[in-house]
Amino acid sequence: MASLLTTSVISYSPVNNGSRGFGRSGNFSKGRYCIKAIKIEKSLEELYNVKVERKVSPERLTELGVSKWSVWKTGKSKLPWDWQVDQLVYIEEGEVRVVPQGSKRFMQFLAGDLVRYPKWFEADLWFNGPYQERYSFRAYGDD
Repeated sequence: MASLLTTSVISYSPVNNGSRGFGRSGNFSKGRYCIKAIKIEKSLEELYNVKVERKVSPERLTELGVSKWSVWKTGKSKLPWDWQVDQLVYIEEGEVRVVPQGSKRFMQFLAGDLVRYPKWFEADLWFNGPYQERYSFRAYGDD
């Protein structure tokens, strides 16, 4: 499974704080420089190609035919999971924390979210109470 990718950005900029140094030849201005390092991390959704639509409208659900999808329910539990095909999931009740394999960070999806998990994605799913979803397996190119 892919590991977390990070990018560091370093900027180099002059800082003029009005200070002066003294050399053998007398007064001179001394420029000072500051280096900033910024760490930019991709979101887990972007990193693992998990697509999410929040608070999906009834029109969008009708367009997708969600009411005809299969239903899956669980209670408080933890499940290791791997997706053998793309799967589109609409969460009807509860929430799930998705911890990608090898990661210490998690994605959180709530009732009203439409989530597309990619083929070959592996994660632990954490449910803290009653949970219900509708799901549909997708072929490559289905939208």
